[in-house]
Amino acid sequence: MRQAAIYYKNILAGKLTEAEGEYRFDYDGSYLAQQGARAISLTLPLQEASYVSPTLFPFFDGLIPEGWLLDVAIRNTDISILDRMSLLMLCCKDCIGAVSVVPINNGEEL
Repeated sequence: MRQAAIYYKNILAGKLTEAEGEYRFDYDGSYLAQQGARAISLTLPLQEASYVSPTLFPFFDGLIPEGWLLDVAIRNTDISILDRMSLLMLCCKDCIGAVSVVPINNGEEL
């Protein structure tokens, strides 16, 4: 199982999990309780229930770089271009925009 903390404007918004052949995104309860909380994407509106998908959600897949930057990431690691979760966790900790993806190892954020 692989997990990543999802931040929106440096505030913990939720957790993305890949396990048993599916992806799950859950908004954090304290984030949902904040006045003025905003969805990280129009395709992932605020809700308490989990979002579940057999493939990586298009919003998160869209954060992965393309072109020469993706080539650099692949060349300097042993990650396959098909391993979208690994690429997301490798490349999107400090990506352009309001959303950041921070890998979680053993319950601890990196």
